[in-house]
Amino acid sequence: MDQIVLRNITKRFATRTMGDVTAVDHFNLSVREGECFSFLGPSGCGKSTTLRLIAGFEEPSEGEIEIGGRPVSVSSQNLCVPPEERGLGMVFQSYAVWPHMNVFENVAFPLRIQKTGREETGRRVKEALEHVGLSGLESRFPADLSGGQQQRIALARAIVTRPKTLLLDEPLSNLDPMLRESMRFEIRKLQKKLNLTVIFVTHDQAEAMAVSDRMMVCDMGKIIQTGTPEELYNRPNSRFVYGFLGESDFLNVVIKDGKAYAEGDLDHALPIPVPSDAKERMTVATRPNLIGLSGPGEDGYPSHIEKRIFLPDSTEYLVPAGGQILKVRTPHRVLFSEGEACAVRFAAPVWFPYED
Repeated sequence: MDQIVLRNITKRFATRTMGDVTAVDHFNLSVREGECFSFLGPSGCGKSTTLRLIAGFEEPSEGEIEIGGRPVSVSSQNLCVPPEERGLGMVFQSYAVWPHMNVFENVAFPLRIQKTGREETGRRVKEALEHVGLSGLESRFPADLSGGQQQRIALARAIVTRPKTLLLDEPLSNLDPMLRESMRFEIRKLQKKLNLTVIFVTHDQAEAMAVSDRMMVCDMGKIIQTGTPEELYNRPNSRFVYGFLGESDFLNVVIKDGKAYAEGDLDHALPIPVPSDAKERMTVATRPNLIGLSGPGEDGYPSHIEKRIFLPDSTEYLVPAGGQILKVRTPHRVLFSEGEACAVRFAAPVWFPYED
């Protein structure tokens, strides 16, 4: 069953300098009950605006939104159910915890608004704090807690009303890298435990791929592709999706006599098969960790090491290919010096139309 459905959702904003700007352009999307669905894209692509439309903080210019089979926003009928009546929990990027309230009062706040009884409020707050690992900290204030603990307060407050759907707007962006990684799995664990439908907004590709059952990549207010993390990573429908989901190398090539040559070097053919429908100019994409390096004279495209960069988990080499530069990632055991000759091999190249 679909828990959230967007039909032809469009949102326009009026600006002083640019006139009407379309932030969300005819989104059609279904999020299934019990799944974690991520909105992924660069800043300004429309992902947070879409989340606010679902939450009821913004009204769409066109289209319809259903939550749990119930229409909550229908622009043609001027229907817009208030946020507090949509049965949603939400966690913001800034935590939005109240510094003058202790942990208990922060988490209990939505129940106070709903005029829930004292005994039931105590039970639900205790249950929510247990779910996020904050039991025993009820009397502490946010200033006495770490960033990760404050984010857990926000999570507890979002689930204390027992919503079926949880909206997360870049909830981990203010945490340090190690804490972000651990919180990803905490959120995923909580989602499975409570059987929540989760919409997770982020611009971090690794974050989206770690928590998502399915995900959407959007850009400039348009949906570019939806699918599982594996589908989007392995079968991107565009150069934009390929480049956005992980580090990428894009090499412009010229096709001549059935062979591919790096732009700027028509003397050495690249060791890759050329598709039968290839145009005269194309772009070849691959991942830095899928490019192999070997010694000069071995099979591969002849080049040299322009720069070597030591990283914690790999070594990065910058290698010229015609008038372009390839980024190559190898294990530390693959050792080349700057200026040393090498041969380059390509694995799993993906072909895209040429772009200037």
